[in-house]
Amino acid sequence: MSTSNADVATEHASRYLQQLCKHWAHKFPVTFDPKHGEIELTIGRTIMDADATALHIALTAGDAAQMEQLERVVEDHIKRFAFREELIFSWQRPAA
Repeated sequence: MSTSNADVATEHASRYLQQLCKHWAHKFPVTFDPKHGEIELTIGRTIMDADATALHIALTAGDAAQMEQLERVVEDHIKRFAFREELIFSWQRPAA
């Protein structure tokens, strides 16, 4: 299993968390509230927590290739929702 984390600075973390969860709820198992969301995609699991200053994202995937894809998909979707601000994603993977 591969894991990756990112803390994305934004005052709109709860909004983006809810938008992403609602967006994927018709296709994947999703649970969420304004502060916490979980999405079970076919390529991996996304867990998000929102606070007043950041969106905290934790990803789990089967292998490195799936992790790269999951990071890209999650990041691209959130950036589309946040078109009015520039978000920086610094994905961190633990050393093997």
